[in-house]
Amino acid sequence: MKTLKKVFISSLVALVSVSLLNLNVSGQAQPKPWDVPANFKTMKNPVAKGDASNKAGLALYTKNCASCHGKTGLGDGVKARMLKEFPGDFSGAFYQNQTDGEHFYKTKTGRGEMPKYEGKLSDDEIWNIVNYMRTFKK
Repeated sequence: MKTLKKVFISSLVALVSVSLLNLNVSGQAQPKPWDVPANFKTMKNPVAKGDASNKAGLALYTKNCASCHGKTGLGDGVKARMLKEFPGDFSGAFYQNQTDGEHFYKTKTGRGEMPKYEGKLSDDEIWNIVNYMRTFKK
């Protein structure tokens, strides 16, 4: 009986531990991976990186993105804690190692709690946001 009890408790602890790994510190689930079409992964950013693009991107990011993703892209915006899934940390390697085309696709098409910006922002405006978010790199 003691062995059965130990096995049950060990299994329960393991289950709780695995469940906690899927949550961030605020209790939100980690987002599921995005399926980005190959043609977007290899898409080249047509908007030149630089001060003009970063300035335009900052204004657009502040208006459209910062409330969830935070002023510096850490996923700590004022609306972030109300989301079911963590909005992501744009400063880290996981984000920064993705292509510009992947970020363009995600911003343009959205999914779940991430709104779709197709029809709300022009492609060049989305590219400016992508360029600006690259400045969050640690």
